[in-house]
Amino acid sequence: MAQATERLQRYLEDELGECRNEDVERRLDELGTLEGALGPTQVNAELDVLAALANETRYTLARVLVAAGEELCVCELQAVVDVSESGLSHALSALVDAGLVTGRKDGRWKKYQATNRAITLVTVLDGSVNGE
Repeated sequence: MAQATERLQRYLEDELGECRNEDVERRLDELGTLEGALGPTQVNAELDVLAALANETRYTLARVLVAAGEELCVCELQAVVDVSESGLSHALSALVDAGLVTGRKDGRWKKYQATNRAITLVTVLDGSVNGE
């Protein structure tokens, strides 16, 4: 921590022209407030969502459901990804747990649909990858 504080002091000296201990303390307080606002619960929830997308099968399923704009049956999703039925079930369960898709029984069929969270994330990713 001491090395980080010294480095911060050098940075503030460059930015402010001179730096006092009060400047370093004030900036450390500001940074602590920013870190505290995020909180470990928020970080863990966001990491769970990102982890759910960090797999080719799950990501493909999420993208297909977003692109479809409607519910798709498990049998339709099975035709899109090359995984076993249990692999598909596990992937869909992870997406549901992350709040990226919803599932419901329709008679003997199970149908899934992308949530607003998935739509938003895919839209952001499209923009960031396409340079927008």
